[in-house]
Amino acid sequence: MTTGSTDARPPAEITDHDQGPAVTGDPGGRDRWRWLRHEWTLVVLGGLLLAVLLTWPTMRHPASTVPGDIGDPTLQAWQVAWAGHAVFTDPAGLWHSNTFFPERYTYAYSDTLLGYAPIGMLGSGFEAALVRYNVLYVLVHALAFVGAYALVRQLGAGRLGGVVAGVAWAYAPWRLAHAGHLNILSSGGIALCLAMLARGHGWSLRHGYRPERRRPGWALAGWLVAAWQISLGFGIGLPLVYFLLAAVLVGAGGYGWSWWRRGRRPAFGRRLLVADLAGGAVFGAVTLLLGLVYLRVVDLNPQAERSLAWTEMFSPPLIGFATAPADSWLWGERHAAAREQLSWPPEMALLPGMALLALAAAGLFVSVYPARHRVALGLGVLGTVLLGLGATLGGDGDPGYLTLSKHLPGWDALRTPGRMMHWTSLLMALLAAGTLTVFARSVRRWSTRGWARLLAPVVLLVPLAVVGLEGVNRTAHPVVPPPPAAMRAAAEPMLVLPAGGAVDLIFMLWTTDGFPRVTNGLGGFEPVTQAQTRAATAAFPDPGSVAYLRGIGVRSVVALPGWAAGTPWEGIADRPFDGLGITREEIDGVLVYRL
Repeated sequence: MTTGSTDARPPAEITDHDQGPAVTGDPGGRDRWRWLRHEWTLVVLGGLLLAVLLTWPTMRHPASTVPGDIGDPTLQAWQVAWAGHAVFTDPAGLWHSNTFFPERYTYAYSDTLLGYAPIGMLGSGFEAALVRYNVLYVLVHALAFVGAYALVRQLGAGRLGGVVAGVAWAYAPWRLAHAGHLNILSSGGIALCLAMLARGHGWSLRHGYRPERRRPGWALAGWLVAAWQISLGFGIGLPLVYFLLAAVLVGAGGYGWSWWRRGRRPAFGRRLLVADLAGGAVFGAVTLLLGLVYLRVVDLNPQAERSLAWTEMFSPPLIGFATAPADSWLWGERHAAAREQLSWPPEMALLPGMALLALAAAGLFVSVYPARHRVALGLGVLGTVLLGLGATLGGDGDPGYLTLSKHLPGWDALRTPGRMMHWTSLLMALLAAGTLTVFARSVRRWSTRGWARLLAPVVLLVPLAVVGLEGVNRTAHPVVPPPPAAMRAAAEPMLVLPAGGAVDLIFMLWTTDGFPRVTNGLGGFEPVTQAQTRAATAAFPDPGSVAYLRGIGVRSVVALPGWAAGTPWEGIADRPFDGLGITREEIDGVLVYRL
């Protein structure tokens, strides 16, 4: 059994005549710079430039601001920093982070973004954590663009279709609602791994299965990218697990059917089988190991398990799929009335883009893809929309999203059905790319001479400009308060007051200066000790609170009087502490109590 040619020539779907002339050598020796004009060099560089522009002003003040709000971004900046710090200094202690002291497995209280650990090793301290986060915020958009472009090209569409699909998926209006959710925006690995797996198996929407184009190395790379995507979190990674599992079962069934029908074994290849087995084993191992950690968290904290009531609460109505979030520059104000009909707009404003809707609809009828594949894509769009409705489908979501929550392991933890829009908009982008490839061919045939030749580039840029316009943001970029000097003067483990709520996310980020252990923390649920500590220290400093903190091993308390208004610690600076066996020092208006 053969494995096909192993030369470096790209597959035909990437070199079709509608994609323009190939770059050729020249006698002057300039071939060595040919890579600068290569399609993929231009795509990566263009994707990076586009990401900087369409996420602006993220990179204007990367050491002091974050996109979205001072909430989840500070948590995620800490997560990336902790992953890099732990992997570099103490891999065995990765899951037992410096927050939520004295709890264990605290790094798994939310989606971990563990896959960004290598980036987390670059630099140290508070400002480095912010710069790192903002750079990642830009890069995830660039990767989503490149991933979608690669998938579209591998599946048989042209360059125009690839670019428009990449922009439409990476900068869809619905994503703007998640400007503060790096874990949700980090979906580029989904499209990229699918592109690699399709290339490795010699398959495209346009041409079907072509055994001579199998590339085992690409298949292995696809599985590894899929494993990396899972390491960024199950929030959007778990549907990928089930999609790939379904694809394997369908592929195996199709292989067996072809074998039975034809009476001979279809070409597949030993090397490709080994690549799939090895890559699938890595993917499965990563998924299983991460899953076991989260199961351990639930075992230690039963309250971490989410009921289906959460899914029902976040299930969007149908109008949500045509409603843009407030952060959309083009549609935000225009859709304000529609958003008032949504009980939770951040998870229910799911507009994939008006231009994408129109192009995808056209792609059902005019496309380079065969009719059966267009029908499959259309059914995929319909199916993911129905799943995205969650509990609002048919009144109770069963059959539908809630059915999966009841029967698929781990699906009940995916409490936000609207995030199925990752798949809806990706399938729509594929449909749009198919019709744009036909459109580009028609324009080129029409523009063979005269004024039409000059007008053709403008005509071709119209769909790209419209899709890009829908991705323009008006996302806020607030300044993150820097850590006080008192944090460095306090002995750890420490408690920072006022404790509880979103302010704990800022305190978590502050700990990136040295990673001292703190009792503070905020994640997907609240451990029992959090409530106990807040209740026991409400009157701090007093004998009961001091005894409690000493009992759990806390050595110091850092209090910010200016942040305590409206909390149990309001007026803490005026509370007496004599006779408690503790000392107090004031550093730039911040109080440090040493126990």
